[in-house]
Amino acid sequence: MPSFTSPDQGDDLEACVLRFSDLDLKDTRLINPCSSLKAELDVSTKKKYSFAKKKAFALFVKTKEVPAHPFECKEKWWKCCQQLFRERTGIHRHVATQHADELCHQTASVLKELAATLNTSKSLKSEDNGTPLKEYLPCNREVSAWLPDISCFSPDELIRGPGSEEGEVLLYYCYRDLEDPPWVCAWQTALCQHLRLTGKVRIATEGINGTVGGSKLATRLYVEAMLSCPLFKDYMCKDDFKTSKGGACCFPELRVGVFEEIVPMGISPSKISYKKPGVHLSPGEFHKEVEKFLSQTNEEQSDTILLDCRNFYESKIGRFQGCLAPDIRKFSYFPSYIDRNLELFREKKVLMYCTGGIRCERGSAYLKAKGVCREVFQLKGGIHKYLEEFPDGFYRGKLFVFDGRYALSYNGDIVSECSYCGAPWDQYKLCSTPQCRQLVLTCPACQRQGFTACCVTCQDKGSRLASSPAQSSFKEECECTARRPRIPSELPQQVRLPASPEPRPDVGEDGPCLRKWHRQHLPRPSQSEVHGDRTLENTRAAAAEKPGPPASYTGLSRHSPLWTQYQGLSAASRNAHHK
Repeated sequence: MPSFTSPDQGDDLEACVLRFSDLDLKDTRLINPCSSLKAELDVSTKKKYSFAKKKAFALFVKTKEVPAHPFECKEKWWKCCQQLFRERTGIHRHVATQHADELCHQTASVLKELAATLNTSKSLKSEDNGTPLKEYLPCNREVSAWLPDISCFSPDELIRGPGSEEGEVLLYYCYRDLEDPPWVCAWQTALCQHLRLTGKVRIATEGINGTVGGSKLATRLYVEAMLSCPLFKDYMCKDDFKTSKGGACCFPELRVGVFEEIVPMGISPSKISYKKPGVHLSPGEFHKEVEKFLSQTNEEQSDTILLDCRNFYESKIGRFQGCLAPDIRKFSYFPSYIDRNLELFREKKVLMYCTGGIRCERGSAYLKAKGVCREVFQLKGGIHKYLEEFPDGFYRGKLFVFDGRYALSYNGDIVSECSYCGAPWDQYKLCSTPQCRQLVLTCPACQRQGFTACCVTCQDKGSRLASSPAQSSFKEECECTARRPRIPSELPQQVRLPASPEPRPDVGEDGPCLRKWHRQHLPRPSQSEVHGDRTLENTRAAAAEKPGPPASYTGLSRHSPLWTQYQGLSAASRNAHHK
């Protein structure tokens, strides 16, 4: 293990550290989870922690440098664990994933040296000292002391913003240990009410997860309050807040609460911790990995899986090309999905993504804990950040969001269709049956014909409810939930080569055979009923002419690799299958 550098090496080391400016300072993989190193530090030394962590990483990588081949244009390579690395990103990932303990010790050494230089006599507390996180809590425990001053703004400015400025929605999360979640809950409630924000904020001992909407003035003040709070200022930066057009109207109310998990995966954070996630890739790095993956999908075998960690109704209206999108209703089903399909991930490189990155933090930790994957990577900042940089990249369709907007549009692609007639459509509505909370894709023409339920069962419930008002309730289940397996299996046989999924011709994902039933019961439309520049009649005819899949492909989830393999075939290949 290399020791701390001598003074004459300082300038070279500082230059080395600057080259590592893209390191994720919140990436706790570099710290031994069993260590209470940071918690034991006093306030003055904690302020140097991020620099020490970065410096320790740079030091460790620097010790692995070897001269490059004379005929290579590069000046140096890196050698570690009997492996030769020609690219800087390769040695970065290797060190981050394989040498966490050494980095922890190196960080401690750097901190001690810094403490000695700064004449900090009490840099480390004794192990007997309890409540090490106390110093991170605000000295003034009054919630009102941590609210921004809004005296210079009128209530109207705060609610609507200056002029006709459009509102904004913030999406963020921060994983860090919190000692007093109830205090944070009280502060967040007061802060949001103070700024006239609506939305949802979840708080737990593992951190905070929020989506809030209001005027741009209010959201700016909220970000400033978060970044100035001692609990979060060393863990978050402005770039951690994803923004989109919206406002307070996107949420019916403000809900702030304390939970066991900040994203409900259904497993205690004490068992699967956020401190052991996959390797974070920036949007640019992730883009290159997806590009490389898609270029290999025509080979007989692929060693990479592009995994969507979201629910089926999210991936239905937008997804990365070639992804594996589990047909699950809740993220709490994700661990069981991994367990049931574990062989699918054996010795594979997994590229994971979700809306904003939070589900990947613990989802990747769970997958890594299974010990079957060769590598696990995750998209830092999620689809949100990716689309900001690559609106016309490999993500096609809309981005589902959990508020009244339902979806955000970054490109003009429509990858989903009306559940009844098959016309391109991607705007969700709630099922019209009051007892059902399923989302349904039904186009305007079908809505005008009265088809506004998610499936045949709910459509029938609605009709009976309308004709018999006294019968005010039905059992809250429908064919959508009854027919979909809670935990789908992706491996009826060994299948690879995922391609961009398309909808099945006669099976609506929200219900069985909706379109067949629709064609039998829907009155014949007039020529004036149109979908864009096509009549509904032509849309139906086009859907009817589409051949269904051969017998070997029926009965599968549309997100299974076997189904996506069929959808990835050329038209000529599909005809060959039907013959």
